[in-house]
This record gives sequence, structure tokens and C-alpha cells, in this order.
Amino acid sequence: MADCLFCGIIEGKIKGDIVYRDDRIVAFRDVRPQAPVHILIVPVKHVAMLSDVQKEDYELIGAIHGVANRLAEKEGVAKGGYRIVVNCGANAGQTVFHIHFHLLGGRHFSWPPG
Repeated sequence: MADCLFCGIIEGKIKGDIVYRDDRIVAFRDVRPQAPVHILIVPVKHVAMLSDVQKEDYELIGAIHGVANRLAEKEGVAKGGYRIVVNCGANAGQTVFHIHFHLLGGRHFSWPPG
């Protein structure tokens, strides 16, 4: 999508601190981190939000979680624990409408969030 921030990062038109890339998934550091480790994991395929995921995307969503696990290990937060967050829609706090998974770690998180 021409006006999508994350598509711009994926395509290299917008600078991003990319920590992982393959043919289906890109991960980059959040510009406003909420934890010592805050990485956004996004599919290359533009899907606006979680509620738009179709059956043909299920394997991709699983692969994103596999990337999250590997990045958590690489970033040193796997043993202590980490959080994966997906906001779906404006009322949930989604501000960029390209589905993205926040990998957060490196500090204690409280519950409930928000």
C-alpha cells in the first residue's frame, strides 16, 4: 500500500532498524520502545489488522510467532520472559494499519495491561 508506513520500511523506502528479514516476514526495532527490547514483527504481505487475517494466512501467523521466539532468544529475553502484543483496531491502540506483533521484553510487566 502506497501510504503504509510499514510497507515503506519493508520496501526500503523508509529507514528502519531491521533485525530480521526473509521473503515473508520483516522485524525491526520500534522507534518509541516501551521496553528494553521492543521489536515489531510484520508480514511482507499487507494485512491491515488481525481481524482481516484469512485462512490462507494462518501458516504465516504461525511463522511470525516462530520468528518472535528466535528473536527473543537472540535478544536475551527468552529465559526471563517476554510478551507478544497485537492491537486490533483504533480502540485497542492500533495506529499503523498493517498487522504487527510487538515483541516486548527485558523488564517486568504487570497485569492487566492498559
